[in-house]
Amino acid sequence: MKKRLGNILIFVLIIGLTIGYGIYKDDQSRVTVNKIYTTQFQEQALSDLENEKGNGNYTLQNMFMKYNPFSTNTQSMYVYFNTYKAAKITYTVSCADYADFTATAYQAKEYQKEHEFQLIGLIPDCTNTITITATYKDGTSQSISTNYTMGSLLGDEDIQLEQVSGSKQDLGNGLYTLLGNDADDQDFVYMYDTNGILRSEIPIIGYRSHRMLMQNQTLYMSVSTHRMAAINHLGRIEHIYNLGNYIVHHDYQFDQDGNLILLATNEEKNSVEDCIIKLDVETEEVSELLDLEDLFKSYKESTDHKEGSKWDWMHINTLQYLNDDSVILSSRETSSIIKIKDVSTNPSIDYIIGNEDFWKDTDYTEYLYTKVGDFLTSGGQHTVTYMEDDLLESGQYYLYMFNNNFGYSKTRKDYDWTVNEGIQISITEGTTSYYYQYLVDENEGTYTLVNSFEVPFSAYVSSAQNLGDHIVVDSGIAGLLSIYDMDGNLEQQFSIKKNDRFIYRIYYYDYKGYYFS
Repeated sequence: MKKRLGNILIFVLIIGLTIGYGIYKDDQSRVTVNKIYTTQFQEQALSDLENEKGNGNYTLQNMFMKYNPFSTNTQSMYVYFNTYKAAKITYTVSCADYADFTATAYQAKEYQKEHEFQLIGLIPDCTNTITITATYKDGTSQSISTNYTMGSLLGDEDIQLEQVSGSKQDLGNGLYTLLGNDADDQDFVYMYDTNGILRSEIPIIGYRSHRMLMQNQTLYMSVSTHRMAAINHLGRIEHIYNLGNYIVHHDYQFDQDGNLILLATNEEKNSVEDCIIKLDVETEEVSELLDLEDLFKSYKESTDHKEGSKWDWMHINTLQYLNDDSVILSSRETSSIIKIKDVSTNPSIDYIIGNEDFWKDTDYTEYLYTKVGDFLTSGGQHTVTYMEDDLLESGQYYLYMFNNNFGYSKTRKDYDWTVNEGIQISITEGTTSYYYQYLVDENEGTYTLVNSFEVPFSAYVSSAQNLGDHIVVDSGIAGLLSIYDMDGNLEQQFSIKKNDRFIYRIYYYDYKGYYFS
């Protein structure tokens, strides 16, 4: 069918696709997913894909499409075709009873003739209408529609989140990414659009992914306690990194050379969650940059430890790597924010932001920054995030966080958290956590609370993320995803079904240069 609409050409072709699944729900097991994260499996999947595609003359009217060829995203489709002139590609996934999902497919150039991309957003147990549009530089466009009936999810996550408050917020064309809705049988990374509709299910070996990092059209993520994976924009796993005797936990970031800096536990030690390691993404070499015991030895020796149990004396839960080779760490066990300078060469303590009462009678009081103003210093905080501002003086910056406002230290039974009036001390009876934003002044050695508002209580885990005029908050134990304006007014809130005790973290990523342009 061909129809003239001004200068826009539209072709509609309905094709019934029958394309095999990568892995089936009935086959679900950690063993099956474990095989996906192997070089042998991925090389075979690539070979099968290339053999099936062959040397066909694929056009917009005759596209090559294959469902989830690398078994890394159960709601994805591989798409390949050429256009007679350079075009940018958008697609829309439609399914009855769900809002449409529209995205601009990632490609190296805005306009090009060869098109190869990973389409995401398919709705499970539904006949999806996929409309792909090629738009040319002269403003004309062509569209092709095809039907595909997707099977079931591997997991049992809700396809549509329950909205309990507010209305849809325009955060761009990104995805809320759920990291750590832990399960007994199988773990996943889930991604939801701004309507709260599930658009991506990525199976991982186990444990959780702590953060999604992207560079050079490649996504880096943890897929088990000891393994990181590099997945290209088509969904193919290009590298699987084994961390040896180190367990990755809580967080990781790129350094200035594009290598990964990770929080880790050294299994050869008697303590946990107190090391920082570096993973060279080219050589796959793993090296230890810092054992916090080297800097806080006397403090560690002063903490309580039961023989045979995990010695979780610092419990670092957030890492921020800065360009001057310093790191900002969040320590849950001490309810402190710690900056370490020269972490790759000669690590030393720069400062500590924490309760003065907690650190008194230790060897570390000289590093404490001074609190300016009358407010409660954060308790058990998570996702402490470094944020620059051109309006600030040199040496000043912001740190924002999910302030759990929970006072507890398993290894400091001598410390009475109730001396901090207003801090919560019960997991089940606590009522209030906060979004906190500090102004840190390294010139004066001070920190000031410049923004704060109440969020649903969560004693552990959770996250906060500044996004333009919005703040995205995961209250992990409450199972609530909340979007606020900068003044703390609730704009939208979703309830999320928990597989276990909590939703570890939720970040909103635009996935530009990976899924989308």
